[in-house]
Amino acid sequence: MSKLKIGDQAPGFKGKDQNGNEVSLQDYLGKKLVLYFYPKDNTGGCTAEACSLRDSYGDFRSRGYEIVGVSPDSEKSHTGFIARYALPFTLIADTGKVIAAAYGVWGEKKIYGRSCMGIIRTTFVIDEKGIIEDMVEKVDTKNHARQLIK
Repeated sequence: MSKLKIGDQAPGFKGKDQNGNEVSLQDYLGKKLVLYFYPKDNTGGCTAEACSLRDSYGDFRSRGYEIVGVSPDSEKSHTGFIARYALPFTLIADTGKVIAAAYGVWGEKKIYGRSCMGIIRTTFVIDEKGIIEDMVEKVDTKNHARQLIK
């Protein structure tokens, strides 16, 4: 698959949220969506990113945006992560990395100088018609909300 870019149709997806409910891109048509991919619940950078989005959740909502996070963690892991940090948005368990692959964010990356496969932290802003209107590929985890609210 070629790399997604602004103006592309966002790939459709289906996955299970932290409560085991099916969530799809179709559920968000007619709404604006911040779809963010992150590597792992309860890790430093991922927690900072989630808390940045949590702390600005009211701003996103007042501008008409929903927020959905996606990682390869399980539904159970997401439930604990949400409870521990009072996250007000949905997290999808992409244990098979299907959604991540569709969005081109599962791939080789370097961690501490070593190459490995994993989630390449990326956020997609999707409009009401399912079109990618913005992307953040160099996520500042502590200030991610500020990167998105311009």
